[in-house]
Amino acid sequence: MAIKTDALIVGAGPCGLFQVFELGLLGIHAELVDTLPAVGGQCSWLYPDKPIYDIPAVPVCTGQGLVDALMKQIEPFGAGFHLGEEVVEVKPEEGHFHVKTSAGKEFHARTVFIAAGVGSFQPRHLRLEGIDALEEKTLHYRVREPGRFRGQNLVILGGGDSALDWALALAPEARSLTLVHRSDEFRAAPASVAALRELVAAGKARMIEFGTATAFKADGDQLQALTIKQADGTVHELLADHAFVFFGMSPKLGPIAEWGLEIHRKHLQVDVSTFQTSIPGIYAVGDICDYPGKKKLILSGFHEAALAAFAAKAFLEPDKKVHLQYTTTSPLMQKRLGVAEEG
Repeated sequence: MAIKTDALIVGAGPCGLFQVFELGLLGIHAELVDTLPAVGGQCSWLYPDKPIYDIPAVPVCTGQGLVDALMKQIEPFGAGFHLGEEVVEVKPEEGHFHVKTSAGKEFHARTVFIAAGVGSFQPRHLRLEGIDALEEKTLHYRVREPGRFRGQNLVILGGGDSALDWALALAPEARSLTLVHRSDEFRAAPASVAALRELVAAGKARMIEFGTATAFKADGDQLQALTIKQADGTVHELLADHAFVFFGMSPKLGPIAEWGLEIHRKHLQVDVSTFQTSIPGIYAVGDICDYPGKKKLILSGFHEAALAAFAAKAFLEPDKKVHLQYTTTSPLMQKRLGVAEEG
């Protein structure tokens, strides 16, 4: 039996979670589908411990902390979560959209919200034969529980913000830490590069430029060493209890590209007054949508989710005027939030 819902949200990252909140305030129930096995999107997958400083009224929080707070905020609305599933088909039918997932689940959704970030994404892997067997053991494409790496020999591969940020965070308590980059030009913030060079000058870290990993040694699941070859032919044998690979992500729209939506440079085109896509009843918020002046910020995605919710309310109830109400004064909204009874 198909699950019937007013709104189906594709993506359970911060924007998808906040979309639940904005819809819930307007009395619209939502179900969420995400390919990842847990909520949070990139914040949980890539940056769970990385500090975020630009959430309004929150001076600082971690990526996971933001996700946890959003989950707490949407509790009153009873959204359904369908994780570890990919939406493979969205087909308009009379009065609803017929949606199928990779797990064979079906939905009849009156509206669809795409909050899929950059789409289905995977980290770019280290290309060494046999090293994939160490993934999530001693080879990592994200950092979980950084405390477990204290006193270890660490090697970080990459030259972007993630590589530099984690090098700076892990170096002070590591036995040794070496950052290897294929160039001498970094994609990270200049201040981070300068800070790492200071650690290198102080003997607290090492940096190898124009370097590429060419081989590894391991004992079962335990990484032991990485062989690094520089462009001039110099070879380094680095002790490595753990290796971290930050070569960036490879985003793919996946099945979204087949849904008949207007797409430009892998982004969904939207009407900025409603965040509706080229198909009425389908909305897009967050990094996956594009429009003139678009800024890829969580803050922007929250704004987009609010406007999309109001547009969906008008779409679902075309004969009714959608009134703007405030949570501080609206008895109805306070009842939906579970903080007051309707007067």
